[in-house]
Amino acid sequence: MGTREGPAGRRSSIEILFEDDHLIAAVKPAGLPTANAPAGRPSLFTWLGERLAERSGRKAFVGIVSRLDAPVSGVVVVAKSPAAAAALSEQFRDRTVDKRYVAVVAGRFPAPLGQWLEWNDQLTRGAGNGPSRIVAADPNAQDARSRARVVRRAGEVSLVELEPLTGRRHQLRAQLAARGCPIVGDRLYGSRLPFPVPGGIALHAAGLSLDHPLSGARIDLASAAGPNWREAFPSLLSPPAAT
Repeated sequence: MGTREGPAGRRSSIEILFEDDHLIAAVKPAGLPTANAPAGRPSLFTWLGERLAERSGRKAFVGIVSRLDAPVSGVVVVAKSPAAAAALSEQFRDRTVDKRYVAVVAGRFPAPLGQWLEWNDQLTRGAGNGPSRIVAADPNAQDARSRARVVRRAGEVSLVELEPLTGRRHQLRAQLAARGCPIVGDRLYGSRLPFPVPGGIALHAAGLSLDHPLSGARIDLASAAGPNWREAFPSLLSPPAAT
C-alpha cells in the first residue's frame, strides 16, 4: 500500500503499509511515541485515532498490539476491533510473530561479517525510564533471546541485522550495549555518536510477519530505513560498487 496520509488530508511522515477492516500497519517515525504520550503531545495512537475518526465520522477503536520505543522507527501493527486486537495480541504472546530489525552500532561487533550469533541473556528492567541491564544471576530477571549478524562495516560503525526472539523492554538496545556496540544516538546505553533525527536512534523495525486475525493468511510487512539513514551512513547503506 505504501501511502502517506495525515488527518484532514495533510501530508504526514507516517506511512501506511497495509490496511483493511481489521488492522492497520504503519511506519512509526523516530522520536514519536507509540502510545501513552504526555497530555497534549502526539503519538501514533492519537494520530491513528484522528485519522480513523475523520474517515468514519465517529470515535474509532485503536488497539495497540505492538510497540516500539519512542526513539525507534519502523513497522507497528494496530488492531481496528477488539476481536482483532485479541487475536493479534495472542500471536505476540505466543511468539509466532517474526520480527526483523536493522541497526547502526558503534564499536567492534563480536563476529565476522555475515555470521549469525544467538544471544541468550538475563535482562532486568530499569526503574522508570532507566536502562535495562544484562545480569549474570537475578531471580527477577527475564530471558532475552535474539539473533544478530553484522552485514557491513565502515570505520567506527557497523550495519547489523537483528531478530528478537523474545520481547523485553529495550532488549536489543541493552544486548548490543552489553557487547560494546551501543546503537548510534542511544545515549541511554552509552553511545557517543549522534543520530540525525532529534529524539531518535539508529534502530529500525524493518519487518513483521504475522497471521491475519480473520483469514489466517500470513502477512509480510516491510519498511526500509528512512533517507536520513542513507545521508548519515552513506558508506554503510549505499549499493556496493560494480566490479
